[in-house]
Amino acid sequence: MDLKTASALRRLRLVSAPEAVSFLLLLVCSVLKRTTDFNAVPVMGMVHGVLFVLYVIFWADAWNRAKWSVGTATLYFVLSVLPTGGFFAERRLRREAEDAVIASRARHEQAVKTS
Repeated sequence: MDLKTASALRRLRLVSAPEAVSFLLLLVCSVLKRTTDFNAVPVMGMVHGVLFVLYVIFWADAWNRAKWSVGTATLYFVLSVLPTGGFFAERRLRREAEDAVIASRARHEQAVKTS
């Protein structure tokens, strides 16, 4: 995995959890708006909207750079629209990055042994 692909996956991973938290907070604010006088929906809506747009931009970049299959790209997009899906996306992306590092180290060690 090259540096630009790793950076694209890292950006997507770093925005996944905050996007999921903002979605959950927006849902809580929506309930509170209808049950109390507390109305933070405009603020949380804006925060969540910005994080969601960032997620979609980073998702598209990661899809392009990592050469994901349509199924993998669809999975990561669906996870962005589920209330807790961002947490699962972050976990999968972290695992994918760790696997790439392990594979890179193994290739490097193999190259050193054959030299």
